[in-house]
Amino acid sequence: MDAQRALLDELMGSARNLTEEERKGYKEITWDDKEVCGAYMVRFCPHDLFVNTRSDLGPCSKIHDPKLKESFEESPRHDAYVPKFEAELAHFCEKLVMDLDRRVKRGRERLAQEVEPAPAPPLSAEKSEQLSVLEEKIKNLLEQVEALGEAGKVDEAEALMRKVDMLNSEKTALAQPPQNDKVLMLAQEKKMALCEICGSFLVANDAVERTQSHVTGKQHIGYGMVRDFIAEFKESKEKAREEERLAREKEEEERRKQREKEQEDRRRSNSSDRDRYRDRDRDRERDRYRERDSDYERSREWNGRGSRDGGRGVDYRSRNGRDGGRDRYRDQSRSRSPVRHSHRRSPRSPVRPY
Repeated sequence: MDAQRALLDELMGSARNLTEEERKGYKEITWDDKEVCGAYMVRFCPHDLFVNTRSDLGPCSKIHDPKLKESFEESPRHDAYVPKFEAELAHFCEKLVMDLDRRVKRGRERLAQEVEPAPAPPLSAEKSEQLSVLEEKIKNLLEQVEALGEAGKVDEAEALMRKVDMLNSEKTALAQPPQNDKVLMLAQEKKMALCEICGSFLVANDAVERTQSHVTGKQHIGYGMVRDFIAEFKESKEKAREEERLAREKEEEERRKQREKEQEDRRRSNSSDRDRYRDRDRDRERDRYRERDSDYERSREWNGRGSRDGGRGVDYRSRNGRDGGRDRYRDQSRSRSPVRHSHRRSPRSPVRPY
């Protein structure tokens, strides 16, 4: 019947039997609604673990639907919601384990208590009188043993000492109180053991069948699942933190290498710029030297040309007396030359008389 209903729900929807008015206010439940149990979706609901046990948590207030769980597992948002649901389940399970550990601690303290013997009941008048008679006999025999020892009668003294030992044994048995039932019960309780998983008391050295029955019981298995999930959740969180730390360190290392590379590039660029500036300065200096040498060569060329033209000009003027303007131009050029030629006289030029 339930299978047929589930099939109809899958084919026609869960609202197939509702009227038009009821459909107006009806809302289709999906796995991500608040009314759905996230713990049931991702792992297990603790309310389902301890049904009909001393640790029964009662029914869960949220929806447990296998179809919604299947829809959640097939959803593309499954991986995004798993951490959230697992964190909620871990929080609930940790509260359960904290309460259980408190019970376990109290159980250990109970088993660790020493069994205090009950106070001995007072002896009856008859036993008190018998004890007095025995004590008096023991006292008299000890006096006789002492006298025999001083007289050197060792054998007689040893015989009396054996009688004293017998009377002491009778005295001890007479003074011993009867075994108390409460002491026996506490001694029996000292033989109990405590289950560290679920906090249940067990009989130490009990039969294998009873021990196996406890281990396979619903309460023991339920708390085992809870403890295993908490350990697994903490391990996964620790692993995630470690991976995050390694990723952060790797990122920092990459940034450091990038900074070092940029600094090296800047150093190379600065070195290249300095070399380029140095080459440019060297070229400029070379050009200045070349220009200076060129000026010097032009100066020498002008000087030589002026010296040659100057001699011919004087002779020509002295011979012909013409082209004075050309000679004056050459004289002016010679006067602008870096080397003065006014103090030089050509051996061919005539000396003017004063």
